[in-house]
Amino acid sequence: MQFDERGFPNICSSPFLKNGLDWNRTWSAANPDLTQCFQNTVLVWLPCLYLWMCAPIYLIYLRSHNRGYICMSNLNKAKTAIGLLLWMICWSNVFYSFWQRHHGISVPAPVHLVSPTILGLTMLLATLLIQYERLKGVQSSGVMLIFWLLALLCATVTFRSKILQALDQPEMVCVWRYTTFYIYYTLLLVAFCLSCLTEQPPLFSQALKDLNPCPEPGASFLSRITFWWVTRMMIMGYKHPLEEKDLWSLNPEDCSQAVVPQIVHHWKTECQKVKRSGKTLYSPTQIPKSEGKEGQPPEESEILIVKTDRKTKEPSLLWALCLTFGPYFLISCLYKIIHDILMFVGPEILRLLINFVNNSSAPSWQGYFYTALLFICTCVQSLILQKYFHVCFITGMRLRTAVIGAVYRKALVISSAARRTSTVGEIVNLMSVDAQRFMDLITYINMIWSAPLQVVLALYFLWQNLGPSVLAGVAVMVLMVPVNAVIAMKTRTYQVAQMKSKDNRIKLMNEMLNGIKVLKLYAWELAFKDKISEIRESELQVLKKAAYLGAGSTFTWVCAPFLVALSTFGVYVLIDEHNVLDAQKAFVSLALFNILRFPLNMLPMVISSMVQASVSLKRLRVFLSHEELQEDSVEHKAVAAPYSISIVDGVFSWSRNESPNLKRLNVCIPEGCLVAVVGHVGSGKSSLLSALLGEMDKLEGTVNVKGSVAYVPQQAWIQNSSLKGNIIFGQEWKEAWYQRVVEACALQPDLEILPAGDKTEIGEKGVNLSGGQKQRVSLARAVYCDRAVYLLDDSLSAVDAHVGKHIFDQVIGPQGLLKDKTRVLVTHGLSYLPQVDLILVMVDGEITEMGSYQQLMSREGAFAEFLHTYANIDHTDNSVRLMSWWWDVISETVPRRGYLYVVLKLRKSLCKEDKKLKAKNSEVGKLTEADKASTGQVKLSVFWAYAKAIGVLLSCISLLLFLTHHLLSLFSNYWLSQWTDDPIVNGTQPSRLMRLGVYGALGLSQGVAVFGYSLFMSIGGILASRCLHESMLYDVLRSPMSFFERTPSGNLVNRFSKEMDTIDSVIPNIIKMFMGSMFGVLGACVIILIATPLVAVIIPALGVLYFFVQRFYVASSRQLKRLESVSRSPIYTHFNETLLGTSVIRAFGEQERFIHESDQRVDHNQKAYYPSIVANRWLAIRLEFVGNCIVSFAALFAVIARESLSPGIVGLSISYALQLTTSLTWLVRMSSDLETNIVAVEKLKEYSDTEKEAEWKYEHSSLPPGWPTHGCIEIRGFGLRYRPNLDLAIHNITISINGGEKVGIVGRTGAGKSSLTLGLFRIIEGAEGHIIIDGVDIAQLGLHELRSRITIIPQDPVLFSGSLRLNLDPFDSYTDEDVWMALEFSHLKTFVSGLPDKLSHECSEGGENFSVGQRQLLCLARALLRKTKILVLDEATAAVDMETDNLIQSTIRSQFEECTVLTIAHRLNTIMDYTRVLVLDKGEMAEFDSPSNLIAQRGAFYQMAKDAGLV
Repeated sequence: MQFDERGFPNICSSPFLKNGLDWNRTWSAANPDLTQCFQNTVLVWLPCLYLWMCAPIYLIYLRSHNRGYICMSNLNKAKTAIGLLLWMICWSNVFYSFWQRHHGISVPAPVHLVSPTILGLTMLLATLLIQYERLKGVQSSGVMLIFWLLALLCATVTFRSKILQALDQPEMVCVWRYTTFYIYYTLLLVAFCLSCLTEQPPLFSQALKDLNPCPEPGASFLSRITFWWVTRMMIMGYKHPLEEKDLWSLNPEDCSQAVVPQIVHHWKTECQKVKRSGKTLYSPTQIPKSEGKEGQPPEESEILIVKTDRKTKEPSLLWALCLTFGPYFLISCLYKIIHDILMFVGPEILRLLINFVNNSSAPSWQGYFYTALLFICTCVQSLILQKYFHVCFITGMRLRTAVIGAVYRKALVISSAARRTSTVGEIVNLMSVDAQRFMDLITYINMIWSAPLQVVLALYFLWQNLGPSVLAGVAVMVLMVPVNAVIAMKTRTYQVAQMKSKDNRIKLMNEMLNGIKVLKLYAWELAFKDKISEIRESELQVLKKAAYLGAGSTFTWVCAPFLVALSTFGVYVLIDEHNVLDAQKAFVSLALFNILRFPLNMLPMVISSMVQASVSLKRLRVFLSHEELQEDSVEHKAVAAPYSISIVDGVFSWSRNESPNLKRLNVCIPEGCLVAVVGHVGSGKSSLLSALLGEMDKLEGTVNVKGSVAYVPQQAWIQNSSLKGNIIFGQEWKEAWYQRVVEACALQPDLEILPAGDKTEIGEKGVNLSGGQKQRVSLARAVYCDRAVYLLDDSLSAVDAHVGKHIFDQVIGPQGLLKDKTRVLVTHGLSYLPQVDLILVMVDGEITEMGSYQQLMSREGAFAEFLHTYANIDHTDNSVRLMSWWWDVISETVPRRGYLYVVLKLRKSLCKEDKKLKAKNSEVGKLTEADKASTGQVKLSVFWAYAKAIGVLLSCISLLLFLTHHLLSLFSNYWLSQWTDDPIVNGTQPSRLMRLGVYGALGLSQGVAVFGYSLFMSIGGILASRCLHESMLYDVLRSPMSFFERTPSGNLVNRFSKEMDTIDSVIPNIIKMFMGSMFGVLGACVIILIATPLVAVIIPALGVLYFFVQRFYVASSRQLKRLESVSRSPIYTHFNETLLGTSVIRAFGEQERFIHESDQRVDHNQKAYYPSIVANRWLAIRLEFVGNCIVSFAALFAVIARESLSPGIVGLSISYALQLTTSLTWLVRMSSDLETNIVAVEKLKEYSDTEKEAEWKYEHSSLPPGWPTHGCIEIRGFGLRYRPNLDLAIHNITISINGGEKVGIVGRTGAGKSSLTLGLFRIIEGAEGHIIIDGVDIAQLGLHELRSRITIIPQDPVLFSGSLRLNLDPFDSYTDEDVWMALEFSHLKTFVSGLPDKLSHECSEGGENFSVGQRQLLCLARALLRKTKILVLDEATAAVDMETDNLIQSTIRSQFEECTVLTIAHRLNTIMDYTRVLVLDKGEMAEFDSPSNLIAQRGAFYQMAKDAGLV
């Protein structure tokens, strides 16, 4: 068809496609070209159509996403100028057509007017869009870049055509149109290049303020889709291990403050909906009455998955999550659809290529065209897939932030009753494990609709290829679905069981770490080790069952695609003998079956992932729907009445469904009044304060507290920060006031002794402070905060008598700092009572008497009687003023906790000189060691340790089975290619039955190999898991006390939960996938090389590139994973701390500050996680590019050598090459995942190299059976130090104590009293001298032999969750009669008999359901049970009232009459009748004699006794 411009209207007026495309000229020609008509219409209109369709949506998007305003820059001016020039050129063409018509040169075709007009308007639109983008802060636009690219590609076709025409038909050239077109083409090229560049950031953007902003928002569009902007960090990570300072800041939209409020808002809306529908919200978590405090508390996990009443409507957490994250997540669905459709382009091109090889008459450019098309399609597919994953992972990351934030906020407002149903371990699991489950699911969730779509498309193309015989394959697939469904359901039940065991294990672990000192003192480590191992064993049994199921499901996955192929091919060749299986049919079908394999494999994974997430969702929903504290239980009205606190007819309970703990309360306390609350242990004194704080459920009555509140709990809550931080507690800094507070609370001398003064870091739960110091820091915090009302819960119990007096006078009493405030003081100290304004006497939750000291004494009621009994004991002569400032403060100076290793016992003279130095050097005061990220490659020894844990034999067998499976797989496909090349005789293949039989046999044997290796790998994984957990548990328990002071419990819990979970369930799967993809890649390369040996030139080069990219990536990825892991622990440590101190945080109203701190820690963790996501995308795009190159080269060489290749081999080669891309990506992903996850093993192994205590038991012990028989203790020149480089804490102590003596140990705080007992129990090993008990040097004994034969009642009473009996006798070595006897002597028999389950009564976590006094009596019962010859009391009666103290003392006197008793005493009256008293001073023995002799000598002891009013 000749082109004639004058006849143009005729040509273009006829039906467009008939004449627009000429196939002879385009497709079949050796040198193809498009018609002029096609070029002037379709190629011009296509980019215009694209831009006009996108513009409205894009404009709406820009309006709603304003990022700020960008100043006019040179780049912007250039873009605008080019746009306007293009617009002018288009119009010049329109005017030229009019000019032609006007001058009658020729009548231009309509297309010459229509096309330039449309193009001109489009260029104008493009220019306007460029300016609008600038106003909205768009730095680089994808929409515009694609427009310029499209326009350029279309113009390139025309460009080539015009050059060919100018060469062939020079007479047809129109100079004006040619010139304008070349200018137009040049300008397009410039516009495209400019659109690749990026603008400067908008004014006032976050990126300008940030030191290290994330480069993503400012990156160009090309850089964003190829993730080029990540490269700088990857290079940095390759050069040196990445550190925290190298990480980018989080994008504002990913931060907690942007994400969490959204989810909280949507969740609250959901809850409101349910409330409006009139249904109760908390039904699932309510406990029947019989199971209240006394009964066995229900197992938490069971509570979490109780079958709720069908009728109660639950608020939907799922819907809240959808509303929060849905809109952003929908973008990923769009990417997924495009990707799924592109997946089917590969097999189509393969079909065309096989046809091309078969058809020798086809022009050779078609082969190159197919190859190019294949390359472009696979690259676009890669880009879109990575963009899809990016959106998914970002959503997952935000989801995790939201879950952690929501759980943290909820934990601060949850009611006491609900708090008891969820243990710390379980709430931490919600944050770690369950949040992780959601993150994992987000990546797969789209497969729910995408998998069926892929299946339908694949079946459609298969039907095109093979006809109805595809139905046989479909039938096989349908049969597989129920099998997988059953497996998924069973997996779910195992999942729930495993989570339950895990919660229990972490809960017990947590408590063990909290009470580790007690375990060591009692030599109970083995009992608890067995208990944890027992829970762990049940967990592993469940894992083992899940492993069998897993092997079954792997078997079905791997066999499914093969069975589908076998049945389809079988039916196809058997239904009609003229059905020939040629290369095109076989390999296009195989390629489609391979596509089909992915959705079929993924569906069961997605289903099980959804199942896990639904369990997690339910746990989370139940936690978030827990009852909250009543906000209105305490009113804070500024009443005009003179009362600061008033309770009218108050009835309070710890839980709605329990009987009230406080009844008939009527109290009015005037402003500025000092009130003392007294009563026996367990009479409800602390509960009264909790009621005033709003911590209890108010059942009746009204409570009003005027003004702000400060609260000092009975057990001080100390944060892991500096001492100063603990006191200031987030308030503004006032230097002078701070100094006054520190002095009034007698903390000044402590500051001089702490290594870095008030900058010294205090360990978790205050481990490096003595009980008294903790209490005073807690008090100082309250005083510093300067509130109107002070609630002090027994805040003087843990301090020495004279320090208590000092604090009472300086802080609490009528002349103290708080004299104008309202103070409610719970106390056992009778000496303070005469100075208070009002006394409340509590008995069994009721106030029985109320009035001033004089009024109560004159009434002669129970209170007066009680006082008369005990007054002579605790009588303090008020006239005795404390001797001097030093006397007064030395008292409690040095941290008394001897084992504390921070304590530097410095001479006081040195203190003052060093003080200035210390202020500068806060490093000295560091105690806890943060988790450190190790650097460099994971050592081979770590892999070897894991292989050894599995067992070398098992590892080898698994490897062998892997190899067998892949060899069979290769051979079966090679067999298929041979089959397709079989000659056709009379329209049929003669040996098809033999071919089919062998093909089937090969497939089945593959299945068997798969089942074998899957099973062996999983079982090996479990064996490794057991071995590693056991050895870590043993290593941790064998560590000395100093290790636990240095290591935050968050780190240890993280090892036992997160890292252990990785070893349990992640590593075995990763190894399986790694081996699979490695063999897959090798197999594909072998096949391609056999088919097209020319590829051998390319593969090594690509292999080197691949290896380089992989090493490059792993260096950064591994380090990012480590940084992420290290920054994860502080989230849980802070959360643990918060849970322990919720009542204090709420009392001070500091919730917002703590929420902010938690958010910051989460963001800090996500800062390390985000680069690791994008690094994954960066890698995948580069690797897929390598894969796409291999595919294209395989196709290219097949095209070049098409004369010598059979279609079967070409089909085999390219169908393998198509799989290679995925396998390559998986291989690197898995190898890096393997390296990053094996870090978990590395972390567990860390603890095997730390220092250990001495042996627990020696093999050949020569210890006599009943040792010690007399209890004689001889100490010769004994001394010890806390760390190798420190001075001796006690030195040169030489005393001899006879069997049965009662010895009191006294001395100012820091004199070394506790150090001596720690030396006796070898918590700290002696540095010099010997301690000899009954003729045996204790240094020669195993630690358990020593510790189990002497007994201590420690200062902090620690209970573990479990039965009461377990707490008294964990080894079950005593009869029930013995236990009851011990309880009777410790005055607890009546209390325990009153409990519904008696000895089986469950203690809650930390013994929360007993008062502190009762816990102390239980510790006494432990000592009575062991009844050893030596008993040490470490200030054991500090937390009990006078009466209980008396009971304990009388019990000790009667029951331990023949034993040697060493007592560290605060209250001197308790040791006045002892045989002898040892007075320590500055770590040396000052005096040692009977009390009467010491008083006669008028030395240090006399002075103390005088202070206490005893002489």
